[in-house]
Amino acid sequence: MSMKAIQIEKTGGIEVLKYTDVPIPKPAKSEILVKNHAIGVNYIDTYHRTGLYALPLPLILGREGAGVVEAIGEGVADFKVGDRVAYLTSAGYAEYGVSTEDKAAKLPDSVDFDLGAAALLQGLTALSFVKEAYKVKPNDWILVHAAAGGAGLLFTQLCKHFGAKVIGTTSTPEKAEIARKAGADHVINYAQEDVVAEVKKLTNGEGVHAVFDGVGKQTFDISLASLRRCGTLVSYGNASGKVDNLDITRLSAGNYLLLRPTLYNYIVTKEEFQPLVKELFDLIGAKKLDIKIFKTYPLENAAQAHQDLEGRKTTGKLLLKP
Repeated sequence: MSMKAIQIEKTGGIEVLKYTDVPIPKPAKSEILVKNHAIGVNYIDTYHRTGLYALPLPLILGREGAGVVEAIGEGVADFKVGDRVAYLTSAGYAEYGVSTEDKAAKLPDSVDFDLGAAALLQGLTALSFVKEAYKVKPNDWILVHAAAGGAGLLFTQLCKHFGAKVIGTTSTPEKAEIARKAGADHVINYAQEDVVAEVKKLTNGEGVHAVFDGVGKQTFDISLASLRRCGTLVSYGNASGKVDNLDITRLSAGNYLLLRPTLYNYIVTKEEFQPLVKELFDLIGAKKLDIKIFKTYPLENAAQAHQDLEGRKTTGKLLLKP
């Protein structure tokens, strides 16, 4: 039995994305097979496609999905055929996906397939980072780069949920308005304004307690310069390129703390994953976290989704539909 999938045989631009037939995987011990109803598109998928984050080839891209359990492997106790689930995977751009039991969660009635696929990877990333990488506290000043993007909107909302004052950066007035609606107290247009000067002005010259920076090379120096003494820079992405050749002595200027965390090291065990995903779905169900779905593409149009994402034409989450 075969299924349609987006596979790459070599790394490169969007031209390497191939819509092709591959065998339907079989769930191994402690795994579930899911028939996908929605598939999340994330910036990390472009890193895998270009080879920035190297993986063995050929490769089916995609790190998350939502759908219905089609089959279960030996020893699976928490799921049965027919369950509605969202899950993390290593090959999501396909009609079917496989997940280990400890990286899947049943969808509550308040969360549909689209929301499940849109929320899981970025939602868990943002939630774990504001709780673990830098524990956001009431009255903290937080700088969020690309505040109108999929991850930026989640960081903005979660920082506000935990009582912080949020400064967002965007590139257009339209994106600034989206960030404000998500809760940003102040928005800086980095294409027209000096971000560091504006941050210092807003914080009475002190700077922010923490920066959540998914942009990378283009914003790293700005992020560091925006910190107050003993501030924390959480660098979690490379949208503008990888940060290279960091002179660690630069951190001494303000006793800054620099982290480069990944979600997966916060959810190694089932005991770490399940409470976090429950908290995420509870926030969505209580309307305290609004997941913005920007656009949905047919699976075969994954290249267009990547082009739009890398071209900074999007605000919110992109999905693929088999």
